[in-house]
Amino acid sequence: MSSRIVNFPEQELLEKANRFLPGGSNGNTIYQGLIIKEGKGSRVWDVSGNEYIDHSLGSGPMILGHAHPEVVEAVTERVAQGTTFFGLNEPTILLAEEIVKAVPCADRVRFTSTGTEATFHAMRVARAHRRRDKVLKFEGGYHGMNDYALMSMAPTDPGEFPSAIPDSIGIPAAIGNEVFIAPFNDIETTTNIIEQHHDELGGVIVEPLQRVIPPVPGFLKGLREVTREYGIPLIFDEVVTGFRFAYGGAQEYYGVVPDICAMGKAVSGGYPLSVIAGREEIMSHFGGDQDHPYGRVLQEGTLNGNAVAAVAGLATLKVLKREGTYVNLFRIGGMIKEGFERILMDAEIPAQVIGEPPMFDILFTNQVIRDYRDSLRCGAGKNARLVELLRERGIYKNDAKFYVSTAHDERDVEEVLVAFESVVEAL
Repeated sequence: MSSRIVNFPEQELLEKANRFLPGGSNGNTIYQGLIIKEGKGSRVWDVSGNEYIDHSLGSGPMILGHAHPEVVEAVTERVAQGTTFFGLNEPTILLAEEIVKAVPCADRVRFTSTGTEATFHAMRVARAHRRRDKVLKFEGGYHGMNDYALMSMAPTDPGEFPSAIPDSIGIPAAIGNEVFIAPFNDIETTTNIIEQHHDELGGVIVEPLQRVIPPVPGFLKGLREVTREYGIPLIFDEVVTGFRFAYGGAQEYYGVVPDICAMGKAVSGGYPLSVIAGREEIMSHFGGDQDHPYGRVLQEGTLNGNAVAAVAGLATLKVLKREGTYVNLFRIGGMIKEGFERILMDAEIPAQVIGEPPMFDILFTNQVIRDYRDSLRCGAGKNARLVELLRERGIYKNDAKFYVSTAHDERDVEEVLVAFESVVEAL
């Protein structure tokens, strides 16, 4: 493949980015010297005209691919009628109805704009319901950028469980005292922590698939049982897995139903919308019902349930609900995943492809990966080189995952595997 072309307009924009944006980026990716101009289906183009098969998908939201015609039509029609009203609108109500029909734990729904807000408010309403202040999360679990989430999300020097380590400066030290940390996929240690601290816990939050690490058999079921035993709300962070692994999300896919879930990414076709959903007795705290004499949980936001994102969500879910959608999504993702495994095996490179067909990544180790600490043994430098080499060959992904959309097809699979084979030779 020929070298990537960089035209003067792109170089000029990159210079402006370095001048006006901290680190020359929007904070979402490591600076890559790349400016995306447009996307269509499974592909994106940079401002110099270079074409890429996109497996970043906006870090996940574009599950239908870019500019899906039905989503574009719905949004275009809606924009002419107004964007947001700080009040109820018909699309928001209809989208809430569809989510309640789809998601096992959802009796009621509240909307916000980002995954960070959704997980933050999910934890808040759990604490309000339980009338306890502390939250248990799992080491390596990613729940956005709120202060509670940024505890032991990516510690370089992990401490003793259940102590929490802040991932960013600027987080009040007191937050560390409000979060317990447990090891993912270790139900024995997790149960011990919950049993010792159950009277302090307002909730337990977990990614049902942590980044790309699948739950071992029995882990989610065991977590559901111990939280139910002590009356502690269990929160599934389905910002990534919701409507991606199944129409009912990871809770349908894995067969374990939490009390509350946070969703985003795929639910609105890339428009700013996220969801807190859960059991009626918990979600009613948001409404300030008279049954809750301790007051209501505040959760306001200017763009909560804005009409543009809501119609995008309705159009997206309409497509996802069609017969065969998930079968094909898993088929295409499985072809890529299995192709990667074959190429790595033939090259005798110690690596594994971990995750589920709609979302996975390559970890450069042949050791079993069950939790965050296992993942620290993988070659981070080699993974960064993999991303760079793929981009040079017209494959665009972020640092953490390969996302697959319903727009990817057999031609994309063939091109991706040819590029990957060339990358493996370079590695």
